[in-house]
Amino acid sequence: MAVTTKIADLTGPGHTDRFGIGGTDLGIVTTAPDGRLVAVFGDTFERAGVGGPGWRSPVVLFADPDGVRSGLRWTGSGGDAAEYACRLVNKPSTNWFRLHRRVTTILPTDVITVGDTMYLHVMANKGLGNVLWSEVLASRDNGVSWERTGCEWPGEHCQGLFQQLTWEHGGDGHVYAYTTGFQRRDGLLLHRVPADRITERDAWEPWGFAGERWDWGNPPTLTVPGSFGELNLRRVPGPDGREHLLLTFFDAGNYRIDAMLLDLPTADLHAAPRTTLLHGCGWDDEDHDRGRVAQLYGGYVVPGSTLDDLHLVVSQWNTTTNWPYRSMQFRTDATELLG
Repeated sequence: MAVTTKIADLTGPGHTDRFGIGGTDLGIVTTAPDGRLVAVFGDTFERAGVGGPGWRSPVVLFADPDGVRSGLRWTGSGGDAAEYACRLVNKPSTNWFRLHRRVTTILPTDVITVGDTMYLHVMANKGLGNVLWSEVLASRDNGVSWERTGCEWPGEHCQGLFQQLTWEHGGDGHVYAYTTGFQRRDGLLLHRVPADRITERDAWEPWGFAGERWDWGNPPTLTVPGSFGELNLRRVPGPDGREHLLLTFFDAGNYRIDAMLLDLPTADLHAAPRTTLLHGCGWDDEDHDRGRVAQLYGGYVVPGSTLDDLHLVVSQWNTTTNWPYRSMQFRTDATELLG
């Protein structure tokens, strides 16, 4: 197991007050076309904790890419307010107009940059874990403002295993996406889409097993069973001078955050090298300098990381007291995945 230590709290009092953020979670990070880091957060409140005034989701904060190793430093926020981190999308879609009385929150699952456009996959929920639909948002101004693209999937798409999503460039003109449900009880599916057709639902193609072989266009088939939660697929340089495909994820069944090293997006996940980065624990057993975090989830790679200096954004929510409810940055060395 990797040795993982806490670098800093990223949100909460003393960190994000000036953006109107007291309590928030997630913090999915990518690099904008202009080079800034863009972090997307989920349910956000003005006071520390869950509940109270100023609820919105999702929201964006910007960070300086030079500050990764000492802890992300926030330089601004998304939306049309000078400092206040605004909800990213306010204009209703047809679904929103029809279902707005039922939707309780819209949560981000992953964000990617393709050329001069950023794409954000989100899921609309009626209560946590009950996904009504998911969709792709787009930003053409480096994550400041976002719009709906019309690319939507019902919550039951792929038998409910296309709700949480993580994606990365494949180096072959395609974007590859691992997906699962939002209930933290299912395994993973794999899809691909041409990078220039992300917002065309019909361009998405499943990876599946049929006729005694795996192939694109077959019915979607689990690539690996499990109880997967939040997912993050990223290309990360290694000390061997190569770029590696790293999948980090919350393993709800084992109450920990793990990572797998993939040689290809279509790698056999049963055989992929795997390690534990952080262990969940009780509130009396926490030790953030030894990788033990109570009620942890998330686990998003910070751009600028390497396998031997891997930085993750990790969430924590005390569901009994509603504080802590925050995102934190941890650092680890994951080179053991290279064997």
